[in-house]
Amino acid sequence: MSVPLTRESLVDQIARRVTEDILTGRYPPGSLLPPERDLAAEYGVTRTSLKHTLVRLEQAGLISTRHGVGSTVRDFQATGGAGLLPMLLEAGSEGWLDDVFEARRLVGALIAREAATSMDEATETMLATSAAALSAATTAAEVQLAEADVHRLLARATGNRVFVLLTNTLIDSYLALAPLLEPAFTDIGPVTGLLARVVDAVRGRDPDAAAAASDRYLSETGAAMGRLLHRTQTAGRD
Repeated sequence: MSVPLTRESLVDQIARRVTEDILTGRYPPGSLLPPERDLAAEYGVTRTSLKHTLVRLEQAGLISTRHGVGSTVRDFQATGGAGLLPMLLEAGSEGWLDDVFEARRLVGALIAREAATSMDEATETMLATSAAALSAATTAAEVQLAEADVHRLLARATGNRVFVLLTNTLIDSYLALAPLLEPAFTDIGPVTGLLARVVDAVRGRDPDAAAAASDRYLSETGAAMGRLLHRTQTAGRD
């Protein structure tokens, strides 16, 4: 028997559960989701809430819905885009958390390297201001927001707009879970110190040092955030 969901963030909760069912192969690409009446009963929600969820999943590219036919699961690995990342991260399915943080690390190091060679004076000024805000942060929440600003500016410093969009997507993916991730930033000194090395190397126009510093920062913070999310997901299944 299914356990009804709580009323808080209902559509988010349904979306996570249906997404996880799709990612784990319960509903493989090309298959039809069960009729809305059956899905609503399974998840213990109203059909109205389920309809809102299906709209969100269709907008994300996980399903396609046709009147009189139903909702067909799409092969998101063939047709999906980076906009799926927030939903995949929230679903927390096996392997996806690690993939997201690995991509964040690899892309981040490349961005830091490019930023060190391409940054203009205007962006450098904004980066210095953002770095100062990071060093002045006194809470984990402030650190999260400040470091997100730093990464957005590093992407802008490359002069490549695709890097900017990818960075925004990756950042938004984990900022949506910011309260859960705060413990990874409570030890403020090491976090801000490591990121300051990235900024210093970029501003010093040292591509190799910038890439290495970024790799270390994103490896350590990614591992900490990954452990938190894995633990949260495991607790949610118990």
